[in-house]
Amino acid sequence: MVRPNEAAGARWDEIDFENNLWNIPAERMKSKKVHVVPLSTHAMTLLEIMKPISSRSDYVFPSNSTLKKHTNASTANMALKRMGFENQLVAHGLRSLASTILNEEGFDQDIIEAALAHTGKNEVRNAYNRAIYLERRKPMMQWWSEHIQKAATGNMSLTGKKNLTLIRY
Repeated sequence: MVRPNEAAGARWDEIDFENNLWNIPAERMKSKKVHVVPLSTHAMTLLEIMKPISSRSDYVFPSNSTLKKHTNASTANMALKRMGFENQLVAHGLRSLASTILNEEGFDQDIIEAALAHTGKNEVRNAYNRAIYLERRKPMMQWWSEHIQKAATGNMSLTGKKNLTLIRY
């Protein structure tokens, strides 16, 4: 549920394999605050698959042209386009999709917003509430990962309880 540029720039030294966490440094975050992402079982499996592919680079997703740079942030958009989603879905829109479905499923709004690394508009609340809800985000991220896995089998849609659908035209 991170932004495309945050995912593209993921570094191996940011991944805590012992605790299943991804620690994104403040300088790479829009909010300029460290963001800790709980990684699901499936995310950890994918990272293990990526290790032999990209471990010679500092980046989880290195550039095709040089291991010294990360992949372009628009690579995910290009992949969505190749999959037939041109003018229908962009990578950043997957964050909106996740937020919508998680809200529909009844997950706590504060936990969802923390997962999205959003800061509220209420400056007083922001000054006093510095919770990152890490332990409460772990089961939500695991649920989201399992939801995506079910959808990938073609046995269900990625929509929430309101049966939101992606209309292809």
